[in-house]
Amino acid sequence: MKSLQHLNKYFYKYRVRLLLGILFVISQNFFAIYPAKLVREALDLVIETIKKGQADAIQTISHHVFIFLLWIVGVAMARGILMFLMRQTIIVISRLIEFDLKNEIFHQYQRLSLAFYRRNNTGDLMNRISEDVSRVRMYIGPAVMYTVNLIVLFILIIVSMLNVNVKLTLYVLAPLPLLSLSIYWVSDIMNRKGEEVQEQQSTLSTFVQEAFSGIRVLKSFVKEEQSVNDFSAESETYKNKSLELVKVNAMFFPLMLLLVGLSTLLTVYIGGKEVIAHRITTGNIAEFIIYVNMLTWPVASLGWVTSIVQRAAASQERINEFLQLEPEIISLTEIPTDIRGNIRFNDVSFVYPDSGVRALDHVSFEIEEGKSLAVLGRTGSGKSTLANLILRMYDATEGTITIDGVPVEKISLASLRRQVGYVPQDVFLFSDTIENNIAFGLMNGHEKDERRKLAMEAAQQAVIYDNIMEFPKAFETMVGERGITLSGGQKQRVSIARAIIRKPKILLFDDCLSAVDTKTEENILNNLEEIMMNRTSIIISHRVSSVKNADQIIVLDQGKIVERGNHDELIERKNIYFELYEKQLLEEEETN
Repeated sequence: MKSLQHLNKYFYKYRVRLLLGILFVISQNFFAIYPAKLVREALDLVIETIKKGQADAIQTISHHVFIFLLWIVGVAMARGILMFLMRQTIIVISRLIEFDLKNEIFHQYQRLSLAFYRRNNTGDLMNRISEDVSRVRMYIGPAVMYTVNLIVLFILIIVSMLNVNVKLTLYVLAPLPLLSLSIYWVSDIMNRKGEEVQEQQSTLSTFVQEAFSGIRVLKSFVKEEQSVNDFSAESETYKNKSLELVKVNAMFFPLMLLLVGLSTLLTVYIGGKEVIAHRITTGNIAEFIIYVNMLTWPVASLGWVTSIVQRAAASQERINEFLQLEPEIISLTEIPTDIRGNIRFNDVSFVYPDSGVRALDHVSFEIEEGKSLAVLGRTGSGKSTLANLILRMYDATEGTITIDGVPVEKISLASLRRQVGYVPQDVFLFSDTIENNIAFGLMNGHEKDERRKLAMEAAQQAVIYDNIMEFPKAFETMVGERGITLSGGQKQRVSIARAIIRKPKILLFDDCLSAVDTKTEENILNNLEEIMMNRTSIIISHRVSSVKNADQIIVLDQGKIVERGNHDELIERKNIYFELYEKQLLEEEETN
């Protein structure tokens, strides 16, 4: 139960509703036990009237039974109203807390750094905010409601029983210690099984998410049948683990019914002896049987509630695991900072914390405000790591990175990222219209017409405007999940438009022209020249044609700078840059 203490703040938040709900639970239980007293009085009255042999016995009995019947109907209606109010408070609280908890988890996901997402798969993240929260909601609502109901009803019935006959009450309650021991023994098993089910559910969610995201690869390699078989195997594991939990849970209900049935037999047997001894009446036996049957569902539900609580505890523990994490990258100040664009790397090294790979090794360079830097290198040379460090997706392992002479750690994280126009190598587009994908780079506060105008200007600068206008719905075209309806080159140009629409102080292009042809690349670069003017620009690429016009070019190899200079200087040295240039020229000639 320790993990569920995280929910106490929500119970406090909705304390008024919760207290009202508990009040309704208590009230409806008073009405629940009252009919048993009426039945006892009615039965005793009937027996007493018959014993006296009154001439108008039938009329007297009919009259009193009718009165008792009206009382029972009235009490039942009052109880029904209170039960409705009970559910409208406690069950509604569970839905409100579910809403708050999902928002808390999603907000926490947004806070956590990029390294967190490298360590955890998407399916597991989704499962914790959906399946795990749903299981916690069952504890907040039904489990709390039935637990309070059981406690209140149990106390009221025990008090009522003791007031009638102590000896009979003790015999009736004798099986209950066995019930407590059974719950204690089984609850640990249920907790363990519940955790196993949740872990397998995360595995299954991850598998499905990856299968749907990579459906093109699956189909192109004709792996549909293998994927179905793998899914069936994972589903079989989930089914088996779930069945193991169900089998343990199923032990409770027969056990509950057995113990309640034993209590009924003891009531009849011991109660009969007490009636013969004139210590109780026949009506008391009927009253006790009603009490015992009233306890049947609450006691039987004890196993179900225990299962819910144990599974909720396991789910909340998984949720707390992420909620208790602190982001590795934090903003030391929230004061907005205007960036001019002077960037300096001073003896910077970086090792990825999850893999231990040394991506950068003592790298030093400086980009003056308004100038352009090109970073060239083969795959795995550390080019994209530079972009991640400038955006503070990670912090340098060694050395310092400054912008306008201020260490990046001392610049507001939000302020820094708002003033950088970033075009990633792995383009991601949202399942939305093209206009909204481009305008995503804008800050809030723009009118619809202004958004459309700015989106069109950015699309023209990114050489994607003509392609967009060829679509039947133009800028209102839905791009599909992850931009699946667009070609690779179109997606990259939409991503470029999204970056330049915000008119950033720093432009950061991470190999974003790799999917476009040479002619389109030249058009984009020509258009970007005007945009890059008076803006600090960093162009990361493995193609010389993308970087040759930069003010400064550095060549990375295995995380180290092996060459630096402008295009003409590097060509004259006839080193790595020259070899790459010659090789790519030859490839273009062969293609043509």
